[in-house]
Amino acid sequence: MPKFNIFLESSALIAGAISESGAAHVLLNLGESRDILLTVSELVILESERSMAKNAPSNLNDLRSLIKSSNLRIVDNPSREEVEANLYLINDPYDVPVLLAAMKAKVDYLATHNRKHFLDDPTVSEKSGLRMGTPGDVLAWLRENL
Repeated sequence: MPKFNIFLESSALIAGAISESGAAHVLLNLGESRDILLTVSELVILESERSMAKNAPSNLNDLRSLIKSSNLRIVDNPSREEVEANLYLINDPYDVPVLLAAMKAKVDYLATHNRKHFLDDPTVSEKSGLRMGTPGDVLAWLRENL
């Protein structure tokens, strides 16, 4: 059983599908080999596929293949009531369901490239109790903790 559970926000999942040399792709490979547990929510899958279909349709099949091969644990989205009760957690209400899913999944780290809403606002990490960083930050943390 993997020692670490990493939540991939849609920007990290998309980055892993687009770039085979980036840290997000390394995380997906570690998930595929079951060295770590990768967790996403249903909404992350939907957002990732929607964004990929719109912005990089030639990579959509790569994304779908990676979703299957990376042994992702897909967790349920929070209820509308849960989202409404937790709008204070992050400035963008559209990110609340993703943040809540990561919190409920009790992950060790949330990987994202979304600086504006997640990484550049330290109160998001404080309020949620989650470690957050880029996929590169996650890899550095994994190296320190293995």
